[in-house]
Amino acid sequence: MKKTILSVILLYITTFTFAQTINGIVKVQRISGDVEPLPYASVYWLEGKLSLESDEEGKFIIKNNNAQKVSLIATYIGYSKDTVVLSPGEKNAEFLLKEGNSLDEVRVVGRQEGNYISKMTPVKTEVISAAGLCKMACCNLAESFENSASVTVGYADAITGARQIKLLGLSGQYTQMLDENRPVMRGIAAPFGLSYIPGQWLESIQIAKGPSSVVNGIEAITGQINMEHRKPTAEQPLFINLFLSDKLRTEANVASSLQLNQKWSTVILGHISRDFMDHDGNGDGFKDDPLTTQFNLSNRWLYAPSNGIQLRFGFKAMSDERIAGMNDFKEDSEMTNTLWGSNIKNKGLNGYAKLGIPLNEDNSKNIAGVVDYSMYEMNSFFGHNSYDATQNSVFVNLMLQNQINDKHKYIVGLSGQYDNFDEFLNSASIGRVEQSAGAYGEYTYTNGDKITFVTGLRLDNNNIHGWLFAPRMNLKYAFTEKLILRASGGRGFRSPNQVADNLGILSTGRRIQLEANPDMEDAWTYGMNLTGYMPFGFDKNATLSFEYFRTDFQHQLIVDQERDLSVVWLYNLSGRSYTNTYQADFSFQPIERFTVLLTYRLTDAKVTLDGQGLVERPLMSKYKGVLNLQYATRMNKWTFDFTAQLNGPARLPNFMTEEYSPVYPVLYAQVTKRFKNLDVYIGGENLTNYRQKNPILNADQPFSEGFNTTVIWGPLMGVKFYGGLRFTLWK
Repeated sequence: MKKTILSVILLYITTFTFAQTINGIVKVQRISGDVEPLPYASVYWLEGKLSLESDEEGKFIIKNNNAQKVSLIATYIGYSKDTVVLSPGEKNAEFLLKEGNSLDEVRVVGRQEGNYISKMTPVKTEVISAAGLCKMACCNLAESFENSASVTVGYADAITGARQIKLLGLSGQYTQMLDENRPVMRGIAAPFGLSYIPGQWLESIQIAKGPSSVVNGIEAITGQINMEHRKPTAEQPLFINLFLSDKLRTEANVASSLQLNQKWSTVILGHISRDFMDHDGNGDGFKDDPLTTQFNLSNRWLYAPSNGIQLRFGFKAMSDERIAGMNDFKEDSEMTNTLWGSNIKNKGLNGYAKLGIPLNEDNSKNIAGVVDYSMYEMNSFFGHNSYDATQNSVFVNLMLQNQINDKHKYIVGLSGQYDNFDEFLNSASIGRVEQSAGAYGEYTYTNGDKITFVTGLRLDNNNIHGWLFAPRMNLKYAFTEKLILRASGGRGFRSPNQVADNLGILSTGRRIQLEANPDMEDAWTYGMNLTGYMPFGFDKNATLSFEYFRTDFQHQLIVDQERDLSVVWLYNLSGRSYTNTYQADFSFQPIERFTVLLTYRLTDAKVTLDGQGLVERPLMSKYKGVLNLQYATRMNKWTFDFTAQLNGPARLPNFMTEEYSPVYPVLYAQVTKRFKNLDVYIGGENLTNYRQKNPILNADQPFSEGFNTTVIWGPLMGVKFYGGLRFTLWK
C-alpha cells in the first residue's frame, strides 16, 4: 500500500513539474474611487472551458498547461465585467471591476462547475455552486447534498419528516452550520433546520471537513457547512421559482435584489410550500411523509458607503406545521387513545447585524462585529408524548484582523453565546440556561502557492461545564502545482440537547430515561487529503482526491435502544467512541460540456454501549458511492443531469431480525431547458422505486412498547416526479 501511494505521488510530481501557473487577482473600484480586492468573484477561462472563483483576498490560480492563448473574464453580480487576454508566457492577470454598472453590455454565459473542491482553502472544502443547486430540484438545504458522497442525507424517523445529514460518519448535530459565518440551526432549531433553508435562496454551499476555524466558536467537530445567500447587490430585481410534484407537493420561491442608491441595497426572499395529498405507499396505515405547510420570509440589507465601511443586517421569520401519523389523523385531530398522530407547530425569528470597519486604506487591517439573535418555538405531540419548547439565543463576536504582509496574517477576538432553553417533556420541565464567553486567536502563514499554515486557539468558560480549551491546525502544502496535500486536526465541543437532538425517540412506545447530568461532548478530529490535477479529458484538468479522517470522542451522550426493549436510555459515554472515514473523488470532462463526478466513501464507526462493549454504530452505512453525469448543449440551452447512488449496509439494532440492512441503489434524473430569462425543468427521484420495507415497527399496535419509528436506513418515499420553472428578470 505504501509503495502504491509513493508511486502515485512520484507520478504526479514527474508529470506536472513543468506546468505553468497563472496568478491573478480581482479588484473592485468603488464609486468613491477606492480600489480593493474583491473576494468570491467568478473567473472564466474561455479557451480552457474552465470556471473558478477568487478567494477571500480576491486571488485565484489557473493551471495553464502551456496554452497558446488565455482569455479571462472576471464577473461579480452587481459590478461591471473585465476581460484580460494574456500573451504566451505571461503569468499574472489583474482585473478591475467597477461598482454601479448598468449592465448595458453583453451578458457572458459561462458554465460553472456544480460540485468541486476549492483550490484556495487550506481546509479541504467541497463547494456546491449555484449550478450545483440546480442539478436537482433542491427544494431545501437537505436535498442540496444528494450529489455529494461527503454528506449523507436521510430521514431521522418515519413520522416527523425531519431530514438529517451525516458527515465523517456522525450525525449532523456534530457539524457546525453557518449562515454567512453566523452559527445557526442550534438546539431546538436543529431537527427541522435543513428544511427551512430553501435551495433557491442560496448562491453556494461550502462543506469544510474537520474542526476548521476557531473564529465562529467551539462547536465544529466533524466540519462546518457555510451557506451563502443571494446578495443585495445581485442585479436581479425579480427571481421566481415554482415547483410541483406528482404527490402534489407545491412550492414557490421569490427573490428580489434592489440597489436603492450607491450606498444602500437589499434583497427580499420569500417561500411558501404545502402538501395537499396524503400518501401511504407501503400500506401500513401511516402517512409516508407528514402534511406540511410552511412560510418563510427574509430581508437582508447592505450599507456600503465610499469610506469602506460595510454594514449588513437583516431578519428571517418562519412558520411551519406538520401533520403526521395514521392516515385518518387530520389537521384538527387531537391526542387520543385510539388514533396515533402527531402535530408539530414550529415558529422562528432571527435578526442579525454585521459591521466591518477598515483601519487602513487597503483594508489589510480591520475590525468587525457580529450580533445575532434567534427565537425558536416548538409545540408538539407524538402519540401520548408531548414536547413544548422555546429557545432564545444571542451570539456576539468581535474581532480584529491584521494582514502584516503577504506572508503573515492574524485574527484575535472575543465571542459569547447565551441560550435559554425552556423545555417541557410530558409537562416535566427539562430546560436550562447556558452561557459561555471566550477569547480566540488565529494565525495564518502563507508562502506563495507553496504553503498555507493556519493555527488557532480558543479558551471558553461555560457556566455549566467550566473551562473549554480548543486548539486547531490546518496545513496546505503543494508538492507541485498539480499535487496538493492538506492536513488538519483539532478539538471541538458541543452541549447536547437530549430531546431536540433525538426527536424521533418520542415516536416510540418506550419510556424515555434522560441523563441527569449530561457531559459536554468533547472530540478530537484529524485527517489528511491529497488532491491531484491531471491533464486528462477535454479541459485537461481532471481531479483525483484521496482523504482520511478520524474522530475520537472523550465525552459523548449515547442514545441506546438496545439495552432495554421497554426503555430508550440516554447516558454519558463510558468507553471508546470513534469513526474512521476514507473517501476518493474523481472528476473530469471526457468531451466538451460533459462532466463526470465519481465519489466513494468507506466508513468505520464504533461506539461503546452498556452491556455490549465496543460495537458498530447502528444505522451507519458502511459505504456510499455516487456517480453524477451532466451534459449541456451549446449556450446551455439544454442541460441533462443524472445521479446514481449506491448505499452500503448498516448494522441494525439487536432487537431486529436482520443483522444488517441491504445494499440498495437510488437514481435521480433531471432535464432543464433554458430560454432567455426562463429555465423549465422536469425530473424524477428514486427512479428505481426502492423503499425500506416496514419502516414502522408494530404499526398495527401504535400504543404498544414495540411501536418504533426510528430504525430508518433507507428511502421512505417511492418514485417521485416533478416539474418546475425558474424565471430571472435581469436589471
